[in-house]
Amino acid sequence: MSRTMTLALLATLAAMAAAPAAAQAPAAKPTIPQVCTNCHQARPDALQGIFENVAFKSQAIQLKIDAHTEIVRFDPKTLKVVDAGVAKPVDALRDVAKNKEARIDYVMRDGQRFAAQITFKGPIKIAPEKLVAYEEVERLVALGPDRGGYTLIDSRPLPRVQEGTIPGAINLPYPAFDKFVDRLPKDKSRLTIFFCQGVTCMMSPNSLRRAEALGYTNVRVYREGYPEWQERNVGVLAAPHLKEAWIDKRIPHVLLDVRPASTAGAGFIPGAVSMPPSGLRAALSGLPDPKLNAPIIVYDVDGSTAALQVARVIKASGQANVTMLAGGYDAWAAAKLPVATTPLLTRVAYVPKPRPGSIPNAEFLRLAKETPANVIILDVRNSDEANAGMIRGAKLIPDEELAARMAELPKDKRIVAHCATGVRAEMAYHKLKAAGYDAGFVYAELAIDKRGAIRLTPRF
Repeated sequence: MSRTMTLALLATLAAMAAAPAAAQAPAAKPTIPQVCTNCHQARPDALQGIFENVAFKSQAIQLKIDAHTEIVRFDPKTLKVVDAGVAKPVDALRDVAKNKEARIDYVMRDGQRFAAQITFKGPIKIAPEKLVAYEEVERLVALGPDRGGYTLIDSRPLPRVQEGTIPGAINLPYPAFDKFVDRLPKDKSRLTIFFCQGVTCMMSPNSLRRAEALGYTNVRVYREGYPEWQERNVGVLAAPHLKEAWIDKRIPHVLLDVRPASTAGAGFIPGAVSMPPSGLRAALSGLPDPKLNAPIIVYDVDGSTAALQVARVIKASGQANVTMLAGGYDAWAAAKLPVATTPLLTRVAYVPKPRPGSIPNAEFLRLAKETPANVIILDVRNSDEANAGMIRGAKLIPDEELAARMAELPKDKRIVAHCATGVRAEMAYHKLKAAGYDAGFVYAELAIDKRGAIRLTPRF
């Protein structure tokens, strides 16, 4: 074999050997939520997502991008903060509402992202004559589409609609507008109102523009959308959505059957708790703490007045996340969905979904009292905080130093992080997880005295 042929063969074998490794390379982490790609494009040196937390002591911002979490460092002396087009001081980050859409423009330093500017979206600009306010939507919904002479369209993707929507709305998701355009009313002069996920969401304004391009002449946008409706009123969800998006996925929720107990006992939706209207006032105290924002779903026989009245009383008691089952139990049975006959629960037992990586408070206290050899309690507070008291045997690495000192932690042990509030501990968890550690954290407020005694206050 010639030298040329030998080199060619070796190159081919090397390429074949490398192919499986390339095929197994991890997918690139998202820099923008999938749903946002319908209206926006990913930008280099920028992250777009949901603002979750800021830690001034470790100078870090936590941003959620779909199921992925990014931790971005910042220098309070140079970081620019822009909220709805208005420049604000860095300290304004302390007061920014969690779960707000944000974009972080960053630079790389020593292998870490450092935020140069964080921008929070402001309300989408729409001509005033194209807007409709909550009060008008509420009036129309009370009348219904036929009497009110309108069509209400939810422009959000189906997974959002499955969580709840405005009564009487149909789903025409903007990401698939052309595919479902036949859901628009045949009469192009009929009042048609689009809504989506709030004042910063582009899906309903874009839907309006598309409808106008098709010749619709009486279109409006309820810009505040479902978030405001959910805050001020009661939403609805369809029976298949309850099964697919809640029960099948085991998403924690409270399901209340408000039919008479004798009727409910003959057949009910699995997991439901009997709560007839006659005993509602006494039963309110048994609902989850309103701070938990527990999803509460109410159903009656046919989705009529009984469920609505109960849902409104629950809403008035301080519960923020209340929906009704459209069509009630009859709709569930008509869809041939599973029916239970025993046991019919009479007390609510709600356990919220834990934050990814968090461990139960009781488990952390056990670990802190007697730490097994295969576990390290990692204290990510600053040195001055730790000087006031530390858990015996814990290792101190301030969160802002963790990236540079991670090699001090063995990978054959479980690392459980804590701080004073849970915020920096959660950020540390995401860094450790990204580096391949078996990690967890406690999401609670901790005070530790000189003796190492812990006072723990749960966080919702």
